[in-house]
Amino acid sequence: MSGFGAWLAQFTQVSGAIGDLARDAAADPDWPEGPDELETYADHLESAGASEAALEALADAWARYAAGR
Repeated sequence: MSGFGAWLAQFTQVSGAIGDLARDAAADPDWPEGPDELETYADHLESAGASEAALEALADAWARYAAGR
């Protein structure tokens, strides 16, 4: 795993929305490996029927990830 997926994996032990997202991603065998764009991950979550809260958690996590690149 690289890019956003690898970055997100560091939060699997954190409580809160980012931790929930990280654990869900780690448990999802179809979690995208790329391309490393927000739309890739949002499309994946939407196709899996994710809640609005999950999509918001993704957007927040992506903003943190992008700020640190």
